[in-house]
Amino acid sequence: MARSFSMLAIGFIAVFFGWAGQNTAARAEVKPGEAAPDFSLVGSDDKTYALKDLAGKTVVVAWFPKAFTGGCTAECKSLKEQGDLLKKFDVVYFTASCDTPEDNKKFAESLSLDYPILSDPTRETAMAYGLVKDAKGNAARKTFIIGPDGKLLKVVEKVDTKGHAKQLADELTALKTPPKK
Repeated sequence: MARSFSMLAIGFIAVFFGWAGQNTAARAEVKPGEAAPDFSLVGSDDKTYALKDLAGKTVVVAWFPKAFTGGCTAECKSLKEQGDLLKKFDVVYFTASCDTPEDNKKFAESLSLDYPILSDPTRETAMAYGLVKDAKGNAARKTFIIGPDGKLLKVVEKVDTKGHAKQLADELTALKTPPKK
């Protein structure tokens, strides 16, 4: 009886706080050619970035699972240290995670990043992109390239954390992304 009551209480709490199903299964991932889900997320620079406000630009959002971890640190450093490869293109680029804005701000400062990390602590955007992969609600490591028209151009599923900037520059070249003016 006590076990049944405990399970019922946990179920009620999960539904009340919106956790039910949220962390156990990702929504279907958007595919190239489809409209990218809109987002409005706070960056590590304290600015809010909305996809609709970036219309007309190619947008790159590189999602990572957790700040202050090895692979995520390598990926973020790659985009800083090899960022000149991306800055040749007419793009706006970010990394993003489900960490809090405070954690991502500390993470960005610890790496002296020259681009913002977007925070999605509610996991709404990560869910819309089909990225939530585990009970902790960490996002999967994938990068989305969104065209100036708001449609998804490419999903990079196998991210080279140490060479991600080069990998993205190659993808942007293949997509015939215009150079920066």
